[in-house]
Amino acid sequence: MDQHDARRPYVTDENNMAAALRRVCSGLTPRVFSLNCSQQRTLSTGRSFLSRPRPLPLLLVTGGGYLGYQHYRKRGQQEDGDPPPLATPTQVALYRSFPTRLLSRAWGRLNGMDLPTWLRKPVYSLYIWTFGVNMQEAAVEDLHQYKNLGEFFRRRLKPAVRPLCASSCLISPADGKILHFGRVKNSEVEQVKGVTYSLENFLGPQKGQGHDSLSFRDSLLSSPENDLFHVVVYLAPGDYHCFHSPTDWRVERRRHFPGSLMSVNPGVARVVKELFCLNERVALTGQWQHGFFSLTAVGATNVGSIRVYFDQELQTNAPRYSKGSFHDHSYVADGDQVSEAAGEGGVASDEGEGVVLQRGAAVGEFNLGSTIVLLFEAPADFSFSLQPGQRIRVGEGLGSL
Repeated sequence: MDQHDARRPYVTDENNMAAALRRVCSGLTPRVFSLNCSQQRTLSTGRSFLSRPRPLPLLLVTGGGYLGYQHYRKRGQQEDGDPPPLATPTQVALYRSFPTRLLSRAWGRLNGMDLPTWLRKPVYSLYIWTFGVNMQEAAVEDLHQYKNLGEFFRRRLKPAVRPLCASSCLISPADGKILHFGRVKNSEVEQVKGVTYSLENFLGPQKGQGHDSLSFRDSLLSSPENDLFHVVVYLAPGDYHCFHSPTDWRVERRRHFPGSLMSVNPGVARVVKELFCLNERVALTGQWQHGFFSLTAVGATNVGSIRVYFDQELQTNAPRYSKGSFHDHSYVADGDQVSEAAGEGGVASDEGEGVVLQRGAAVGEFNLGSTIVLLFEAPADFSFSLQPGQRIRVGEGLGSL
């Protein structure tokens, strides 16, 4: 056997192996191309273990990122000392599209869940440290006695820690920060300096508002020699969450405006025009010794619950409501007022001669913290004893005659 004959078996074996490999490959080829389109996309993208994007989290992330970027960009552009630019209608609409009412109801349910005894002190202590709560003023200082967060938020105070100012005819209705105060001009009210809202949109139509040339502001006044004043008190999460009567007066009507639950902290109030008119609120209106008087509790994020102690029928943050509607409840037996109160979305009823509130009496409470707006008629020489941005507590004087 020559050299070529000796190498021939190896050549044959190589040919056989090559043929076998071709058969194996040809057998696999149909299986590869028999994959459906979704499997091919999975192979190409590698996302077989990732879920499809959800619209709500995607909206929250993209919307929050957009608002954050716009805030950062405008903040860098504005000069020191200049007020921040107002939010555009698109930005406000995007903010209002967030499910803040749903989140507030969920937060309310969470607040009502009883905590184990061993967990109460760590949870409440963290809240106290975060928001600077002064528990020495609380009627119950033992943290274990508060069954849930709701009870802790609505804690009562010791009677002696909030004395009433004797030299002032008007006292603070709540613990908080003074956002703005002053006279109401041209039926426009300032929620913070330079940012206003419509008085008519805020209170809604009133009794006695006729067809004459009087402005909405003037129609509230009982005497042309008087003036209309306002005070805005912001309650932070660490503040005492109950609100009290700022003077002796008679409540004639409760008007409930369902609405959004956007944040009302000073930073948001500076950029969202008519914020207080967009949010859910409960307005108590009536009379005091100088004429018209109103106290309005404005809701906010996580403050879906506004409670008025003498009105058990009030239910806030309902799952559904008609945009732009309001619901009235009259405490006086006056047929004319009832007919005026039943406006768009209004529901009126008679219950007597009104609710008389004494100076300093507890009126209601928030589920967390929010804003109280006072609008009242007084003689033109009424003067405030306040400074913008100052801290104030229940019972401290707001002004005098």
